[in-house]
Parts: sequence; C-alpha cells; structure tokens
Amino acid sequence: MAPMVHGLEAKYYGKIKFTYLDAGDSRTQGFQRALGFAYQPEVYLLDGNGKLLKKWVGFTSQEDFEAVFSQYVE
Repeated sequence: MAPMVHGLEAKYYGKIKFTYLDAGDSRTQGFQRALGFAYQPEVYLLDGNGKLLKKWVGFTSQEDFEAVFSQYVE
C-alpha cells in the first residue's frame, strides 16, 4: 500500500497532511493506544484538531480513500 499512499500524499499535498507512525517505535505507543491501533496496516483520517474522522483497517483501495477524502477537501 505504501506506493499508493505516497501517491495520494502527493495528490493531496497542501490539503491533507500525511503523517507516518512506526508501529514498533515505543515513542508512538501512547498515540497508538489513543487511536485504538491493533493491526497493520491501519490508516486514520483526523481533522485539524485531532478528532478521528475515519479509520481504515487492512488493505484499502485508492478509490476508497478518495471517496472519503472528497467529503473533506475540495
């Protein structure tokens, strides 16, 4: 999924900020717990205040991501 997600990051540059967490990094454990992380891959869409808008678990297609993104960006 990484190449597809990086492509989406380029497409939505300046509209959606993409941040990547290393699930094995102990420094991100608190954030992972707060999001309810349990399985790789997981992708979260948060608003500017950190509120969870959408969570995807497992493989997700580009079309599925963009259908949700289109609800929040122009």
